Amino acid sequence: MNNAATSWPKPDCVAEAVGRAISGLPGSANRSGVDRRDVFLETRRALAKGLGVPQPEDIALGCNATWGLNLAIQGFPFGERAVVLTTCAEHNSVIRPLHKLEKAGRIRAVYLDTDAWGRVPVGEWEKAVSRYRPELCIFSHASNVTGAVNDARRLTGIAKAAGAAVLIDASQTLGWTEIHAGQWGADMVAFTGHKYLLGPQGTGGLYVRRGLTLNPLLAGGTGIHSDMDEMPEAMPLRLEAGTGNEPSFSGLLAALCWAEENPLDRAVCEARLNRLKNGLAEAGARVIAPEGECTPVVSFTVPGYTADEVGYILTESYDMICRSGLHCAPRIFRGLGCPATVRLSLSRFTADWEIDAAVSAVGDIAGG
Repeated sequence: MNNAATSWPKPDCVAEAVGRAISGLPGSANRSGVDRRDVFLETRRALAKGLGVPQPEDIALGCNATWGLNLAIQGFPFGERAVVLTTCAEHNSVIRPLHKLEKAGRIRAVYLDTDAWGRVPVGEWEKAVSRYRPELCIFSHASNVTGAVNDARRLTGIAKAAGAAVLIDASQTLGWTEIHAGQWGADMVAFTGHKYLLGPQGTGGLYVRRGLTLNPLLAGGTGIHSDMDEMPEAMPLRLEAGTGNEPSFSGLLAALCWAEENPLDRAVCEARLNRLKNGLAEAGARVIAPEGECTPVVSFTVPGYTADEVGYILTESYDMICRSGLHCAPRIFRGLGCPATVRLSLSRFTADWEIDAAVSAVGDIAGG
């Protein structure tokens, strides 16, 4: 019940692919001389389809979405006294890099309040863009606390019309809902491979629009152009220093191929999500249940208990893996009207009996 943190179980082919990569001859592109498939190139091609972008080489691969967000934020070519507009729903992977740059006097960060569901109000976003004239706008495609999906096309369009670049955090949506980064006009999209893409941990990346040049955070080997003292200009080499995680990306590629052959049954998943939300409410929990499009995430509280107490009971007494607390998104709770929540998050493999067991457990706590 904690798939928004990392998905489990994975398709069997994922572990098999990781195992083959570890036990076989290393074939990392440009580095070993072994003539075999380029896992990184094939992964980029599959990810380009999911992100809705035309050029696979515009995707830099790294260890997670935090890597991608830091690369996008700290590597962005800001001018003097630049303003960055973002939202109170953001993860610490956005908040902390912004704080670092703000502390160094490089930027000013402006945080827009989200609504009671954790969604970015489009009208307020438009006002803030007009007022602050940001160089860069950052928002999560979906809240990792409430599951509320933002209107990425409209938010991006408003920012781009004002001359701002746009960074989207798609950690909670890639693999679950459609993304059309190219059509939206997004300049950068950060993502992870181990959540709804069903890949291993240690995989993620950043899409960078062609024509936008980021300053690399790391400098080192690329396997080619070794005579250069600086990182190459061409993507993705410019942003990928060092040996890539071939075993994990082999697993991610296997997961992407599996997902293409086994499309997500959205109707079944949404029915189970509603079953969980309704069941928790009937059991006595205060459920944050956004209207509109959502990821399979449910945050709730139980009257008379702290979120940490409920999470501890569910884990220790009911063997339920869940998440409680601030979920690395501390600023969102002002709009939600509570100090913290318990979060349950489903996957395509979650069964009805698991949902019923979760509802029953929360009912026991609420009734105790």
